[in-house]
Amino acid sequence: MNKLMAEFVGTFWLVFGGCGSAVLAAAFPDVGIGLLGVSLAFGLTVLTMAYAVGHISGGHFNPAVSLGLLVGGRFSASDLPGYVIAQVLGALAAAAVLYVIASGAGGFDASAGFAANGYGEHSPGKYSMVAALVIEVVLTAGFLIVILGATDGRAPAGFAPIPIGLALCLIHLISIPVTNTSVNPARSTSQAIFQGSWALDQLWLFWVAPLVGAVIGAGIYRVMAGSAKDA
Repeated sequence: MNKLMAEFVGTFWLVFGGCGSAVLAAAFPDVGIGLLGVSLAFGLTVLTMAYAVGHISGGHFNPAVSLGLLVGGRFSASDLPGYVIAQVLGALAAAAVLYVIASGAGGFDASAGFAANGYGEHSPGKYSMVAALVIEVVLTAGFLIVILGATDGRAPAGFAPIPIGLALCLIHLISIPVTNTSVNPARSTSQAIFQGSWALDQLWLFWVAPLVGAVIGAGIYRVMAGSAKDA
C-alpha cells in the first residue's frame, strides 16, 4: 500500500505540475512560459518526485515505465495492475484539481484542449496519426533506455532522477508540436476525460504507442546491457 500511495502521489505531481503549467501558465499574457517552460515543468516533476518517493515505489509514475521495467527484469508482474491503477487514479485526481482551479478564470473551456494529447487536426502542429504514433513509440523507447541505464547497478549511485528528469524535458521539447507529448498513458487518460470529446476518441494511440515503445526500449537495453556485461 505504501508503494501504491507513492505512485498515486508521484503521478498526481507529474500531471498537476506538467499539465498545470500548460493549462495555467504556458500562454499567460506577457509572461507566459511557453513550450520551453512546459517542457521544463514536466522534467522537474519527475526529478523532484523521483528523489522524494523513488525509494518507496521506484518512482514510475507512468504505466509505460512500469511495463518497461517489467520487461527489463526490474519489476514484478504481480505488482503491475496495482501500479497502473494507482497511476491512473493519481492522474485523474490531478486533472480534477487542475480543472477546479482553471475553471475559476472567466472563459475557461476544457473542451478547447485542457493539455490533452492529439493527432491530425488536434495535433498542435497538425501532424498525422502515423507521425504521432512513430514519435510516441520512439521517444518512449528512448525514455526507457535512459531509465534502465540510469538505474543500472553499474551506473553512478544517487543521480538517476537527474538524467531521467532531463530526458523527459527533452522529450517534451521534441514532441509538444506533434502530439502535445504523452509517453504516459495515465497523463493522457486524465486530460482526455476532462476534455471530454475528441481526446477520448484518440486516447487509444496514447496507450498503444507508449506501451509498445516501452517494450522496445526495455528490450534494446537488455541486449545492450547484457553485451556490455559480457564484454
